[in-house]
Formats: sequence, structure tokens, C-alpha cells
Amino acid sequence: MDAQRAEARRIFQAGVDAADPFVAVAGVLDRVPAPALIIAVGKAARLMAKAALARFAGVPCLVVTNYENAQALEGAEVMAAGHPVPDAKGAAAAQAVIAALTQTHGPVLALISGGGSALLPAPAGALTLDDKAAVNALLLGAGLDITAMNLIRQQLSALKGGGLLRHAAPHHVTALILSDVIGDDLATIASGPTVGPLGTAQDAIALLKQADLWFQVPDSVRVHLQAAGSPPAVPDATNILVGSNAKSVAAMAQAAPSAHVIATPIEGDVAQAARLICDHAGPGITVWGGETTVLLRGTGRGGRNQELALRIAQEAGQRGWTDWVCLQGGSDGRDGPTDAAGGLVDQGTLGRISDVEGLLANNDSYAALAQAGDLLVTGATGTNVADLGVMIRR
Repeated sequence: MDAQRAEARRIFQAGVDAADPFVAVAGVLDRVPAPALIIAVGKAARLMAKAALARFAGVPCLVVTNYENAQALEGAEVMAAGHPVPDAKGAAAAQAVIAALTQTHGPVLALISGGGSALLPAPAGALTLDDKAAVNALLLGAGLDITAMNLIRQQLSALKGGGLLRHAAPHHVTALILSDVIGDDLATIASGPTVGPLGTAQDAIALLKQADLWFQVPDSVRVHLQAAGSPPAVPDATNILVGSNAKSVAAMAQAAPSAHVIATPIEGDVAQAARLICDHAGPGITVWGGETTVLLRGTGRGGRNQELALRIAQEAGQRGWTDWVCLQGGSDGRDGPTDAAGGLVDQGTLGRISDVEGLLANNDSYAALAQAGDLLVTGATGTNVADLGVMIRR
């Protein structure tokens, strides 16, 4: 079993390595005009900026990333901010980004990666950081997909949905984008700071009502959305995709040449996703990517990868599987508000947990996996291309 667990980790790591931000950025810099300013935002911002500064030494560079990845970088100002819930340091970083953009005297190189949406909370109009934080906390527990969440976030922000381009105008922006979004919709990654908006204020209102959140958001948010008019046109930009979940899944398959690849990304509710994965996981190795959702009903701690790993263990047990290992993890090394990337489970996992059903009902997958000794803890990886999974079944 230890050998199977080590093999699952090796295959997972191949997927993470394929999304190395330094390599991804360095490989396309020949296509980028010399910038007057570099702005790097997201969980992979530091390594993306390091690659850009190796080519464009001396160019002013501002990096905004999550606390776990916020290490000093020569030639850059590194600002740490809250993720997944925006905080005051993120608001200060957003204002610093806006100031740098409005003061630049030439082209801008924007380095965008997942997490940028929460890391740069620049409230629009009369909204406050508390307003945005309240909405973000509601969205994270509502079971909405990333596209729906980002459409709403864009309508509350001065930087999202092309806002970065408006502040940089009239100077051209080239963006190198590391995708954490399934399908790689550039308007969705980090809420599309260098791409046009996903929708309108009216679309955001409809989504909030559909999710039964309209009367839960702050009054100021409802007032802002109802009063919003048509935003100004978004200037043109050059957007280049440099890494994605699909590329990492392909790398995992290359690391395990006999592996079966689940071609369709794993999305939607974690319980349904667990059944789908087990439907596809025949004898041998199976790999997949995607990004599931969890509807929060309890007060426990965990994340979508930890809960999905537990539900896969339940599903495998119901099917009578007796010799298997499954790793489900976030490529960024962090799953929800925990220090774990996900779970590494096997046929003995459920027997090592005192009350699986009760813990899952309370969304306490972290405590359940901790009991079993099956938390996947990798530390921050410095990249972010959504989630990756490996099943080894004998």
C-alpha cells in the first residue's frame, strides 16, 4: 500500500510540475514587447514575476500573492493578501496596483494566475471591503461554479472584468495567464482583469436570486447592482494562455503511460463527482482533472478536494473494492481554509474514522481525514491550475 501511495504522489507531482509558473512564462517571453511595468497577481505570481524579471531586469514590478507564497523577490515589491476571503492587505494591494497602472508611461506586462480575484479586492463605487468579503464568503458556500462566482465579483470590483485595462489605458497590456479554470475561459480566470466582463449587473442579480443569496448580501450590494449602468468599453489587450489543468492532466498521463484519462473534466457536486470517477476507474491507473463544488451545510473545516476524497472512499467501499488508493488534491497545495491540499485515501480509510457520515454532514472533511491519517499535505506549490486526481486500483 505504501508503494501505491508513493506512486499516486509521483503522478500527482508530475501534474503540478507541468504547471511550473517560471517555465510557463519563460517559454513565451520572446512574444512579449519590452514592458514599462510588470504586474503579477495570483497564487503563482511570484514565480511568474521571477521569470519575467530574468528577461526584463530593472522594470518596475509589483507582485500580489497569497500569504503562503509571499517570499521576497529581487527587483520586485511583493505584497501578501488574503485568500480565499479578501482582507485589508488585499485592498491595499489593489490600490497599489491601480496607482502603478495609472502612473505608467508605457506598455504593461500582466502576469495572471488563479486566486487573483480574492487577492485584489478593489470595491466599486461606494462599496466597502466588508461588503465584498461578505459576498465572497456567501459565494464560497453556495455551490456556485467559478464562472458564476466571478461574474458576480466582477460587478463589485474596479479591477475585475477588464478593469485593469481601463486603469492602464492608453497603454497596451500583454497578459500571460496561468489558468485555474476548467475550459480556460480567460474572462473567468482571476475574474478577468484583462478581459471583458462575463455579464452585466442584471446577470449578477439573477444569479444571486437563483442561489437564494439576494436577500443575504449587504443592502449596499443590492443598491449598487440595481443602480449600475453600462460600464465603459474595455480596451484591447493581448492575452496568452501559458498553462492549464488540461496540460497538467496530460503530464500525469505521460508519467503513467498505461493510465486511463477521464476525458471530461470532473465538475459539479462532490457526491456526484465521486460516483463518476468510480464509474471510470477500472483496474490500473486512472487520472483526471477538474474543479468540483461543495454545498456548505455545517460548520466544519475542509475543502472540495478533501470532501471528494472521502466520498470516493465511501463510493469505493459501497462497490466492494478491496485494493485501491486514490489521491485528490489542489494543484496549489491548499484546499479551502486548511493546510492540506486534499486527501490520499484507500480501502482502510473509512475504518480509521469514528463517524464519517456525521463529519461529512458538518462539512468537516479535514477532521475526518486527520483521524484516518490521510490528509494530503504538500505545502504551497507556487502554482494553481485547479484540481488533479489519481486512482490506482488493483
